[in-house]
Amino acid sequence: MIEAPAEVNPLTDRILYNVLVSASSSDPNQIQTGTKQLQQWETQKGYYSLLQAVFLDKSLPLEVRYLAIIQLKNGIDKYWRKTATNAVDKEDRIQIRSRLLEAGVNEADTRLALQNALLTAKIVRFEYPNDWPDAITNLVDILRSSVSPNANRLHLPRALLMLLHVIKELATGRLQRTRTSLQAVTPEIFHVLGRIYFDRVQQWLAFLQGGGDDEGRAFESIQESLLAIKVIRRLLIAGYEFPNRDKDVHEFWRLVRNQFGDLLSIASNEQSTISPEVIRLVQKHLVQLAKLHLNMAKTHPAAFVLLPDSLDLVRAYWGLISKFGETFGSKSPIASAKIGNDGDADEDEKPLMEQLALKGLLIIRACVKMVFHPAQTFKYRHEQEKEERKQAIEAVKTQLFTDSLVREMTDVVVTRFFVFRASDLREWEEEPEEWERMQDGEGETFEFSVRPCAEKLFLDLAINYKMLVVEPLLNIFNIVATPANEDVLLKDSVYTALGLAAAVIHSQIDFDGFISATLVPEVQKQVPGYNILRRRIAIVLGQWISVKVSDQSKPLVYQIFQHLLNKDDPLNDQVVRVTAGRHFKHIADDWEFKAENFMPYASDTLSQLMALIEEVDLSETKLALLNTISVIVERLEHNITPYAERIVSLLPPLWEQSGEEHLMKQSILTILARLINAMKAESRPYHPLVLPIIKGAVEPGSETQVYLLDDALDLWHAVLVQTPDNSASADLLSLSNYLIPIFALGTETLRRTIEITESYLLLSPSTILAPDFRREFLRVVTDLMGNLKAEASGYLTNLIEMVVRATEGLGGEDGVRVLVGEMALAGFFLRLLNEDGLRGSWIAHQTTGPKSFDALVDGVVETDYFSVLARVGFASPSILLEAVAQVNAAESDTIEGEMKWLLEEWFSHFENIGDPGRRKLMALALTRLLEGGAPWMLGKLHDLIIIWTDMVMELTEGVEDKSIDSLVWTSPPIPEDSVFGPPAPEDGRRTQLSATDPIHTVNLITFVRERLQQAVAICGGEKVFQEEWLANVDQDVIKAFGHTGIV
Repeated sequence: MIEAPAEVNPLTDRILYNVLVSASSSDPNQIQTGTKQLQQWETQKGYYSLLQAVFLDKSLPLEVRYLAIIQLKNGIDKYWRKTATNAVDKEDRIQIRSRLLEAGVNEADTRLALQNALLTAKIVRFEYPNDWPDAITNLVDILRSSVSPNANRLHLPRALLMLLHVIKELATGRLQRTRTSLQAVTPEIFHVLGRIYFDRVQQWLAFLQGGGDDEGRAFESIQESLLAIKVIRRLLIAGYEFPNRDKDVHEFWRLVRNQFGDLLSIASNEQSTISPEVIRLVQKHLVQLAKLHLNMAKTHPAAFVLLPDSLDLVRAYWGLISKFGETFGSKSPIASAKIGNDGDADEDEKPLMEQLALKGLLIIRACVKMVFHPAQTFKYRHEQEKEERKQAIEAVKTQLFTDSLVREMTDVVVTRFFVFRASDLREWEEEPEEWERMQDGEGETFEFSVRPCAEKLFLDLAINYKMLVVEPLLNIFNIVATPANEDVLLKDSVYTALGLAAAVIHSQIDFDGFISATLVPEVQKQVPGYNILRRRIAIVLGQWISVKVSDQSKPLVYQIFQHLLNKDDPLNDQVVRVTAGRHFKHIADDWEFKAENFMPYASDTLSQLMALIEEVDLSETKLALLNTISVIVERLEHNITPYAERIVSLLPPLWEQSGEEHLMKQSILTILARLINAMKAESRPYHPLVLPIIKGAVEPGSETQVYLLDDALDLWHAVLVQTPDNSASADLLSLSNYLIPIFALGTETLRRTIEITESYLLLSPSTILAPDFRREFLRVVTDLMGNLKAEASGYLTNLIEMVVRATEGLGGEDGVRVLVGEMALAGFFLRLLNEDGLRGSWIAHQTTGPKSFDALVDGVVETDYFSVLARVGFASPSILLEAVAQVNAAESDTIEGEMKWLLEEWFSHFENIGDPGRRKLMALALTRLLEGGAPWMLGKLHDLIIIWTDMVMELTEGVEDKSIDSLVWTSPPIPEDSVFGPPAPEDGRRTQLSATDPIHTVNLITFVRERLQQAVAICGGEKVFQEEWLANVDQDVIKAFGHTGIV
C-alpha cells in the first residue's frame, strides 16, 4: 500500500477535526491512520494553534478536545524552543499564549483543565520573563478577581490549578535567571495566596465547628484551600532565598503552626460525624503542612530554625512520633500469638499518623544533619547568612537536642519502632519471599517508610551523640541478650540497634563472647517465634563480621549460617534461609576471610545455597543468592574446583529463566569469570559452555551487547588468561574477529579490549598478526591515537609495542618491515609525528614568553609515543628511518630535516622519563642510530654521551662490578604457587615475554661500547672521529663519560 503524502490532506480546522476523531476512535485502523496524519502535520505552520482552537471549542466531543490538548502539550516539548528544528512559528506562539489563561479558568472538565494547566506551565517555563513578561502578573490578577463576591466560582480553583503547575515548573528550573525571576514575583503571589488560603480555611472550619447550611460551598472551600497550600509550600521553598527574613512568611508560619493542631484534632477524631471525604481532605491539608515543614528543614535549614516556634514544632512532632510508636509494634507475646494472626496489611495508603510520624522523623534527621553535616557550597556567604547559620546550629544543639531528649529518642526508636508490626508478621507468613525482598530493600527507601527511617535516625544519634546513646543501649542489651530471655520481639529490636551501631559500640562489647554464649544457643532454640530472632542473627553477624569478629570465632559464624540454611529445621522458614543466604555474602566478603577456615563448611553451605536458588521464585531473590555464591567462588580461589561442576550446572536454567532480566545474566557472566579465574588451567573443560555465551554478547548487532558487553569482556579475558599454552581451541581463536568492532566502540571498553588483545598476542601471536586482522587492527588503533586520555593512550601504545615485539619474534626484521609499512599506510606514524603529535610538541617547546603555548602531546603521552619509536628503532634503525621518511614534515622533506627536530625533541624529553626500563630502551634505540654513521646522528654525540653516562651511573649504582647492568636478568623469575593457588598460565607467558625483552637481556654498557667502536670505524678511525665529532663535545661531559668504564 502506498501512503499518500501529507500535502494530499491540507491542514484545515475541519480536516483536523476529522483526523482527531479517527485518532480517538476505538478502531485500530482509524487510530493508526489518524495518528500518522497528525505526525505528518507536526511541523506545519498553524498546526498547534488549530489544535488549541479545537480544544477551545466546547461544542466538540470531550474525547476529541482531550486528544487535541494532549497533542498540543506533547508538541510543546519538541518544538516550542526557538532553537528547535521546525520550531513553532512566532505568530502561532503569540496566539497560543494569548488564549491559555482564559481557556484555563473557564474549563469545566477537570481532565481538560489539568492538561491546559500543564501546557501553560511548560510554556511559562520557556517564555517567562523574556517573551511573556506579564504571565505571572496576569495569573495573579485572575486570582484577585476570582475571590470577588460576584466572580464565577469556577475561576478560583482553575486559576489555583494553573498557578500550582506554573510554580512547580519554575521551582525545578536550574538556571539562575529562572530562580531570580520567580523570587522577584514571589512576595506578590504569596500575599494574594495567603489571604485566599486563610479565608477559605476559615470558611470550612466555621462550617465544620459551628454548622451551617451551605455544605456545597464549604466543600468547595476546602478543595480551594488545599490547592492554595500546595502552591504556597512550593513557593516558600523556591521563591525565597532567605524565608526567615520576610515578615509575611513569619506571620504565615506562626498561623499555620497553630492551625496544625486544630486540623489534627478534626482529622484524628474517631467519633466525628463529618463525612469521610471531608476528613480525607483535612488530612491532605495536614500532609501538605508537614511537607512544608520538612522541605523548609531540608532546603533552608537555618531559616527553618529561625522561623517562629520551629523548635517547639519539632518537639511537637516528636510527641506525635512517640505517641504513634505506642501502637506501632506488635504487643502480642510471641509464645501465644502465631505469626500473622492479626494486623492489617491491606491498606492502600499509609494512615495519617504514620505519614506525619514519618515526616517528623525526617525533620529531626534534617536538624541533625544541619548541626553535624551541613551542606557545603562554593557560593559566597555574607556575614548575616553566616551569623544566622551559627545561631540556628547553636539553637538546635542547646535547645532541641538536650541530653534528656536524645536519650528519649533512642529509647523510643529502639523499643517501639524496631519492633515488628502485626502486619509485618502476617505478611511474613503469607508472602515470605516478597516480604523478605521488601525488608532488604527498605534501607534505600527510608524516606517512604517509618521503620527504615527510624533506623537512620538511630544511626545519626549513635554516631553524633555516642556518649548519650551507647550507655543506655548497653544497659538494655545486657538485660535482654541472654538465652533465658525469650521476649523475641524486644530482642529483635535490641539486636537491630546492635547491628546498626556496630561501628560505634564495638569497643565496649565482647562480641566473640556474645556469639558463643548467646547467639549459638539462641539459633538452636526450638521455640515458636524464634524464626524472627534467627533472621535477625543472620543480619547482625553480617553487620559485625568486618567490625569485630576474631578468627577464632569465625568457624562458629560459619556453623551458625550452615544451621540457618538447613531446610530440615522447622524454624528455618524461607524468610530465615533467604536472609541467611543473602547476608552470608558479607561473611564471605570480609577483608580477613581465610579460605582454609571456611573449607570444612564450604560443601554444605554451597549445596544449601544452590538448593535455595532452585526453591525460590523471585528473580531478584535468585540474583541475590547467586551473588553470594559468586563472592564465595572469588574468595575460595582454587579451592572452589570440587564444587565447580555443580555450580555451573545451576547456571543454564537461570540464564533461560531470566528472559529480559539482564541483571541476572550479568551476574551469571561474573560468576563464570570468577570460576574460570579460580580454577585456572583446570577451567578448560568449561570453554564449550562459555565461548558461545561470550560470542552472543560481543557480536555486532547483538540485542544483549549493550547490557552484557562489559561482563562478557571480563569473562573473555579470564578464559584467555587461564588457557594453557598450545591448547587454545579454534572457537576461542575465532572470537578474536570481534575485537575490531569493539575497538571501534571507543573508550568505554577500551582498556579491557586492549587486555584481551594482549592475551591473544601472548597465547597465539599468529592470530593477531594474521594479515587481514593486522591491517584492520592498525586502522582502528590509528583512529584512536590522539583522541584518548593519557592513561588510555598508554595502554594503547604499550599494546603496539607488544605487536612490534611479537612480529619480530615470528618474522624477524623482515616481519617488522612489513608491519611498519602497514602502520605507515594506516597513517599511524603520521599521527605520531605530525603537529598534533611529537612535532607539535617540538614546536611548542621552542616557544617562550607571552607567545608560548602548551603541546597537545606532553609528559607521559610523549614518553609512550617515543617508546613505540624506540621499539621499532631497536628492532631495525633502517626501518625506523624509512617510516620517518614517509611522513611529510611542514618544514622539510629530507630524512636529515625530519631527524633533526625529532632527535632534538627526543633528547630534551629524556630527562622527563621516570621509568628506568623505558629510559634504557630509548638509550638502546638511540645508540643503534649511530650504526649508519649519519652526520645528523653523530652531531648529537654530546647529548648521546650525556644519556650514556647517566644511564650507566643509574644501572650500576650500588654495584661493585661496574660492568654489570642491574636490569639484565641472569635467570628469569619463575611464577610460583601462592596462597591463591598455582599461577595463571598467562603469568608464565608474561614472564617469558619480559625475559626476552632487550631491557632485560642486553647489557647497555657492553652494547654502547660495541656500537661506539663501530661508529669510530665507520668515521675512518679514532683520529677522524676525534677531530670531526668528539671535538664538539664538552670536555666535562667527556670526563664524566670516562668514569663509566665504557672506554
